[in-house]
Amino acid sequence: MHEQLTAGEQLARDIVDRVETVILTAEEAQQPLEVDPYRDQLFELFVMAEAAGFVFDDDEDGPDLSCDGVGHELAGRWDLADAVRESMGQQTRLQGEKLSKMRLMWSFMRMWMEWTYAWKRWDEFHATENGDR
Repeated sequence: MHEQLTAGEQLARDIVDRVETVILTAEEAQQPLEVDPYRDQLFELFVMAEAAGFVFDDDEDGPDLSCDGVGHELAGRWDLADAVRESMGQQTRLQGEKLSKMRLMWSFMRMWMEWTYAWKRWDEFHATENGDR
């Protein structure tokens, strides 16, 4: 059965899918997310998510593409919660693919969080000469 999504939900899913593709491409290339073309591609997706109104916590009913929202979705797709629980239960470190995914997740989340913070404060630092915003 094919689930029916609203246009906003479909857009949010597409953005998360594209974020995942960028991250996995960087992982395969063994390159950090913080360098181009990955950083640039992720920032473009952030701008899309923000323009759609999905980045900030203002709309509790809409898709959540905040740092935490995207991180939660990707962690679910990559089964990171179970891997961390298992690792903690056995008192061992995450290994291999799960460790790589966790590092990429933290890099992604840090950048997305920083962009969110900067975006929220943009007007504060870019007032016009007569004080208007």
